[in-house]
Amino acid sequence: QVQLVESGGGLVQPGGSLRLTCAFSGGNFFNYAIGWFRQAPGKEREFVGAVARRPDTSLIEDSVKGRFTISRDNDKNTVYLQLNTLKPEDTALYHCGAGRTGPWNIPRYGHAYDYWGQGTQVTVSS
Repeated sequence: QVQLVESGGGLVQPGGSLRLTCAFSGGNFFNYAIGWFRQAPGKEREFVGAVARRPDTSLIEDSVKGRFTISRDNDKNTVYLQLNTLKPEDTALYHCGAGRTGPWNIPRYGHAYDYWGQGTQVTVSS
């Protein structure tokens, strides 16, 4: 059974940085695209970014482009989401999902993902 475990969240001041980690286990990592989503209280889940099975193919949502980057380490079965220049509106629970798909596909919608982690909380506040 595929399992995803997120880590790296926390409380950070505006302008700060965090690196979130999504650790994959229980399946063949190479068969899955990995995406990050976030959900703030009272708001719908929002796509943040995703990386295809090929680590050189990724997408970051326009709203965070230039501040967030995503990377994939196939040797460690891990995907990272680097959060820079954080703003209070970035406060949310960040989840990663794994979707079995083609090598170049970058799913943007939650229904394309088969497995989810429990999430890691990011709070941006002074």
